[in-house]
Amino acid sequence: MKSKLIRKLHRWLGLIFSLSVLTASGSGVIHNVMTRTQAPPPKAGPTGAGIEPTAVTVSVPEAIAALGGSDPAVQSVTLINIDDSPWYQIHLREASSPLYVSAGSGTVDSAQDEIYASEIASRFLGGSAVTRTDFLTSFNSEYLGIFRILPVYRFDVGDEKETRVYVSTLTGSVTRHTDKQKQFEANIFTNFHKFGFIPDKDLRDFVLTSLTAGTFVVACLGVALFFATRPRRKASK
Repeated sequence: MKSKLIRKLHRWLGLIFSLSVLTASGSGVIHNVMTRTQAPPPKAGPTGAGIEPTAVTVSVPEAIAALGGSDPAVQSVTLINIDDSPWYQIHLREASSPLYVSAGSGTVDSAQDEIYASEIASRFLGGSAVTRTDFLTSFNSEYLGIFRILPVYRFDVGDEKETRVYVSTLTGSVTRHTDKQKQFEANIFTNFHKFGFIPDKDLRDFVLTSLTAGTFVVACLGVALFFATRPRRKASK
């Protein structure tokens, strides 16, 4: 291939595929900004008031029996505190959400899941009143796949910062804490780094792959151009 053609291809393809270089460098800048303006992910772990052992009068087998059915496939049983009372959080293999049985009375109450989530959210936010605004069973543009855990509740504080948290009752913790400013920065990063403004994932992956491959081709052309245009040594007499 002649050096003139290589130079022309390198020039025009470099101009076209410079978009991927610009977006990658831009996302790198905003990522460094986010490491200084946004707190690290919340830590998972037991929180809240302790459990009074004498308040637990219902055994685990009795709690499971209270759910009814014949020999349910139990995956896990956790003793937790909800509204200053001990509850068993029971996960069954065939159930899509945890079940709750009072460890004091044996009462079954599925509404405790949201109550438990709201307590986790309020406690994380220093006792602020929270309002449930969503229940996610799939990821969206704000709660991305990188957070991994589903399902989660979303609770909003309703302050000027538009603070909101996402809560998992499976882990008993806040999985994401954000607000208007933090989400603005996160959106910039997502749009620059992963072209989040393209809603269709297949199309987005195709565009990202094409731009990355094009950048690779341009780099290869640059290497080829270097060798094609390097000065030739004069043959020794």
